[in-house]
Amino acid sequence: MIDVPIHGRILTLELFRRHGEARDLLFVATERYTFCVLQWDAETSDVITRVTGDAWHPERSPTHNIKVGTVDPDGRLIVFHISNGTLKVFPFTNAGQLGEPFNIRVIQGHILDIKFLHGCGKPTVVMLYKTMFIKNWRFEVHAITVDSVTKIFCVAGRGWLTQDLHVGPHLMITVPEPLCGVLLFCKKVICYRGPGGQQTITKEPTTISACGRVDLIRARYVYGDHNGNLLTLDIAHEGKKPTGLKIVRLDKTSVASSISYIGASVVFVGSSYGDSQLVKINIPADEIVPRVEVLKIFENLGPIADFCVVDSERQGQCQLVTCSGAYKDGSLRILSYGIGINEQASRVLQVVTGMWSLRSSTDDPYSTFLVVSFISGTRIWEMNLENDLKECQIQGFSSDVETLFCHDAIHDQLVQVTSNAVRLVSSTTRELCGSWVVPADCSIIVATANVSQVLLATRGLSLIYLKIGDGVLTEVVNIQLECDISCLDINPIGNNSHYSDLAAVGMWGGIGVRIYSLPDFIVLTTDDLGQAIPRSVLMCSLDGVSYLLCALGDGHLFNFVLNTVNGDLADKKQVSLGTRPITLRTFSSKGAIRVFAASTRSTVICRRYRKLCYSNVNLKEVIHMCPFSSAAFPESVAIATREKLIIGGIDDIQKLHSSILPLGESADFICHQERTKTIAVCNLKDKQSNAEGSEDSGRLSISLLDDQTFKELSTFCLRQFERCCCIISCSLSDDKKEYYCIGTAYKRDKEEATGRVLLLSVGVEDKDRILVLIASAETCGDVREVEAFNGKLLASLFHETVCYEWLSESRMLCPSSYSDDRVINIYVGGSIFEIFSKVKFSEL
Repeated sequence: MIDVPIHGRILTLELFRRHGEARDLLFVATERYTFCVLQWDAETSDVITRVTGDAWHPERSPTHNIKVGTVDPDGRLIVFHISNGTLKVFPFTNAGQLGEPFNIRVIQGHILDIKFLHGCGKPTVVMLYKTMFIKNWRFEVHAITVDSVTKIFCVAGRGWLTQDLHVGPHLMITVPEPLCGVLLFCKKVICYRGPGGQQTITKEPTTISACGRVDLIRARYVYGDHNGNLLTLDIAHEGKKPTGLKIVRLDKTSVASSISYIGASVVFVGSSYGDSQLVKINIPADEIVPRVEVLKIFENLGPIADFCVVDSERQGQCQLVTCSGAYKDGSLRILSYGIGINEQASRVLQVVTGMWSLRSSTDDPYSTFLVVSFISGTRIWEMNLENDLKECQIQGFSSDVETLFCHDAIHDQLVQVTSNAVRLVSSTTRELCGSWVVPADCSIIVATANVSQVLLATRGLSLIYLKIGDGVLTEVVNIQLECDISCLDINPIGNNSHYSDLAAVGMWGGIGVRIYSLPDFIVLTTDDLGQAIPRSVLMCSLDGVSYLLCALGDGHLFNFVLNTVNGDLADKKQVSLGTRPITLRTFSSKGAIRVFAASTRSTVICRRYRKLCYSNVNLKEVIHMCPFSSAAFPESVAIATREKLIIGGIDDIQKLHSSILPLGESADFICHQERTKTIAVCNLKDKQSNAEGSEDSGRLSISLLDDQTFKELSTFCLRQFERCCCIISCSLSDDKKEYYCIGTAYKRDKEEATGRVLLLSVGVEDKDRILVLIASAETCGDVREVEAFNGKLLASLFHETVCYEWLSESRMLCPSSYSDDRVINIYVGGSIFEIFSKVKFSEL
């Protein structure tokens, strides 16, 4: 894919081919009437510019049409509609360059669209326009022929076009040879008009938003409406004579703004209201069961009506929640910046207590087994030769109990630690080749290991050190400590990758963390961590610097620079990574070691620019993680959440990630209330009042969502024909509560607009949060803006600004008028506010 920068908003994209050329050219026009013709260069695999131009005329008032220009399909002329009644023509020379432009004055009314007809000896422009006729709009289609040499134009003698259209069309498509006619899409019908005859077919009363030809041999078109329906239109014909029109409904897609045929039944559905899609149209031979297969989705955040910033945990890790899309593609988009997990496989698993990857031999570069521990047992998955992950058994492992730790071991062995034993298993035969059993009066509570060492902590306050041999486990040291152990680590960070000279021990009782020397267990360093209890410790080397990471149960993380010679800890720092216990694991990405901190807000830790950098991960509530690099999934990780097990790759850099909450309609306003941890979304259709047979159909509502799960908590229904115009979250006067303050507008038919100022609070009913109306005030106009000011409320109406004082005892909004100007905007800063109006511009 190649990106070509275009300096402007593109309104027209058309393909055409000049006589004698083997490749198509692309005509591009922007809203500022600049244009260019692009060509693909197969030798350099790049896009080159053939011609450029500018059709802007400062003395002409610009049109407001969606389409500003068009090009002759034979590449003879470019025509721009520069103002009502004026066309600007750019002729092409024989050398393919632009000639001297000239203007054409047309007497037609308001031009809606212009196109070039196919199969004409001279360039012929067809125009769709409307004129006022006896107090009603009349739609007509006329054609003019342009002579680029003499610069003379005349009305083309095409009687099949110069007829009134009783049903106003909103889209015009020219049909190529052999028909050489025009398709007109109206509200309830589709009309074809051409030199060989006319055809009309009725359709559902919808607005057609886009249409494109998808069959270069048959006259088949695909069009989409504003409801997201995708349909095909076939023009049956005998030569130039049309014999009938046929409509076949395909499926639902995004609301189409453009439809382009790629080839092999693949169609690109571009959408300005939602995500664009690449779809494949599958129509069986009997044409009974047509369907659409979505091949790829291209994310589109626009149009964004409103947004709010959510930092519910007050950790500086903000999310942006936007009201995106329109019509049925309306949605809430949750945007965050961080490192992404590219999911490659997943499996539904719950209540995972631990997870480790194992290799089939010590020198194997890839992982073969994935061990997942549960409270009631242990399950193992194996990556087979077909790169499929299937459940298997390792005979030497104990699968009916919870596994505390697993690791690869020297001599092609595997280590499994349970609450009552340490088992040594051959990775080739999968048979038990050695074990160490804990004494009967105690059990193992915490364990860690590397390829040659095992470190255990028991309930009897014992710290036990084992050495791994070929088929044998040897107890080297057994010491007694003064309190229980919470976590252990003996990850090798020195020159010897198979052996660690240090052991990190996290302890209860306010001791914090200790660094012991191995194998003599001399205390080298102690840090109390502020009397906090560590839940996970990790010694690691990041970018050549050794660190000790200590994760606490409340989501805080301490990091120290570790001296691997004497065990000293220096440069102590603390960060917050969530609110729950953190689990630390290392993994490799692009040859570099990284640390994954699994918690409520999972983080990847690396060293850049001589300091530790923390990058958020786009997954919430990660419970456990382990590296799982296989031939099918190189440099991947296995991640366990509360709902499932995920295998995927981790991005190298932070990116913008988004998740979608489909609404099926447009949301106009959104507001976050930090104190109640809720989000209010305005102008959604009320489900109860819009139910079938309801007399109050058409009523809108305000939805209350949880700011973590985005689950709908409650709704507040507005009056019929009332809609929200603004919303804020604020506190008033001496009231410590936080309220949603909403300004509305109410207008029906030709009645004068009125509105209300609503004060809503989040209450609790049966342990559920609901929206409760506290107070309301009627206004003599639509409330366009509300702002909190010194414990009061400023409301901007069309003709005045009203200041409301909150009477907390009587729970009323007491109004007093401030300004009678036509207010545009209100700015509040500290103890002053500024009013911008059409009359005085601004007033303090």
